[in-house]
Amino acid sequence: MFYAVIPAGGSGTRLWPLSRAGHPKFLHALTGTPLSLLQATYGRLDGLATPESTFVVTGVAHAAAVARQLPGLPEGNILVEPTPRDSCAAIGLAAAVIARRDPGAIMGAFAADQLVRDVPAFTDTLNRAIQGAEDGLLMTIGITPTHPETGYGYLHVGEPTGTGDVCKVAEFAEKPALNVAQRYVDSGEYLWNAGMFVWRVDVFLDELARQQPTLHDGLRSIAEAWETRDREEVLAELWPGLTKISVDFGVMEGAGRAGLVGTVPGDFGWNDVGDFHTLGELLETDTAGNVVVDLGADAEPDLAPSQKPTVLMQDAERVVVVPRSGRLVAAVGVSDLVIVDTPDALLICPRARAQDVKKLVDSLKERGSIELL
Repeated sequence: MFYAVIPAGGSGTRLWPLSRAGHPKFLHALTGTPLSLLQATYGRLDGLATPESTFVVTGVAHAAAVARQLPGLPEGNILVEPTPRDSCAAIGLAAAVIARRDPGAIMGAFAADQLVRDVPAFTDTLNRAIQGAEDGLLMTIGITPTHPETGYGYLHVGEPTGTGDVCKVAEFAEKPALNVAQRYVDSGEYLWNAGMFVWRVDVFLDELARQQPTLHDGLRSIAEAWETRDREEVLAELWPGLTKISVDFGVMEGAGRAGLVGTVPGDFGWNDVGDFHTLGELLETDTAGNVVVDLGADAEPDLAPSQKPTVLMQDAERVVVVPRSGRLVAAVGVSDLVIVDTPDALLICPRARAQDVKKLVDSLKERGSIELL
């Protein structure tokens, strides 16, 4: 049986003020359909994993919303973290819980806040990655780059393994400068690192034990108590002391140096929906290149049914508007802007500065404006 794990955490700071700590981006409909990013992730795994073999790892603040958005997911398959301890703890917890049920299981981990446009191509790529996992490799799915992107990490593709088109990963490369990214793309030897992983749970847990023994032992103890009356007590005792580290730094990079990581290339319309400029590139535009982001009724719980966001634009070009307050948003004679209107905050910035929205969030944190985060 294939097990799917969906880590659903983070607050999507570059999508503030739409994405907040209490209602982060994976709960919003940003796919051009009424589905939230979380619902779309869950839906594209249908046929690969059953609801019974699908797990979502999320925080206390989001567990109820996850349950509402995924009514077909068994309640016990929502693994709730007491506090965020980064992706290695989240994914490792799921692996340890699955290993208790099915020690030789193959597991895939897929972030809740990514966009995939070509689901059949995604399914084909995942099946190829499963072949590598069956051979004992820790697999990561790479994306064939279309341009020199500086906002993604890269995978340096190494030697083929002899199983399909599975190759070893020679190196994990951090987000590069533009000239380095151009060199990566020109070489044809690099893939974007999509943060999608496939492995046998026993292989992953063995490697976690080798590189992060304290984290491994803590997660194993928590998993042993997960389906007992002692769960909350064990979580309270052990979870705060778990190593806070990403799965890339905590396991995958070290495993790659040991020759234990493989990859397959994918081309399935992937995007991590990182900022509002990206939304303007992904979603359908009018003839002037303007985008009005329809969040869907389920993603707007704080708006009454009678509050229908209205947008009026005249002589505007390439403007991205997110109407979230229920009032009219009007724009005249402007271009290349982002306008995000929420009940308690209004954001206006050039599309070229969309990545800098995170700096605003950092400033709000410094000012102690917790109610706006």
